[in-house]
This record gives sequence, C-alpha cells and structure tokens, in this order.
Amino acid sequence: MSTTTLAGTVATQANVYFDGKCVSHTVTLADGVRKSVGVILPASLTFNTGAPEVMETVAGRCSIKLKGETEWQSYGPGESYDVPGNSSFEIQVEGEPYHYICHFG
Repeated sequence: MSTTTLAGTVATQANVYFDGKCVSHTVTLADGVRKSVGVILPASLTFNTGAPEVMETVAGRCSIKLKGETEWQSYGPGESYDVPGNSSFEIQVEGEPYHYICHFG
C-alpha cells in the first residue's frame, strides 16, 4: 500500500530489518527517483547495497566502515557519506537513534 502526494508516493508499509533495529519507508518522487527515510536504533549492523547510496544524516550519530576499509568514519547531523553499489558497510549506532535519508544512485 502507498499514499500518493503531489511530490510522489510514500510506501505506507515499513521496511523492517534486523529484528526492528532499522525501520524505513520508501519514497518515490514524481520523477521516479527513489529514496528511503528511516531510523536505526543503537546497534552494530552490516548492510549490503545493490545500487550506490548516499546516506544523509538527519539526527543522531553513527560510525561506518565501508567494505575493504580498515578505518571507521563518524558522521553527525548535516553530514553524509557515499556507499558504492554492490558492496556493503558496517554501521555502529550508540546512544540515541540515528535518523537518515538514503538517496539511491
């Protein structure tokens, strides 16, 4: 099910991952661009990607390590990071939930 607006469509069915530690909703804009808006609760998780992604931090903080990298990078509100397609990344969220917008490439 979805709700259509002038700006596009919002999927009303949530995407729930990792036993509820990550919950998002898919948004498809009028021009066909797809994004997801979500929250990750405190946890250490590994995500696999299909398409390239730009993860925009809205609130909270996270540390990420891209596949093949050895160093962790930290991000807070107003910051973003790129994740290559057909890859993976580890994410650590501590303390408060991490709110994000995922822009698919």
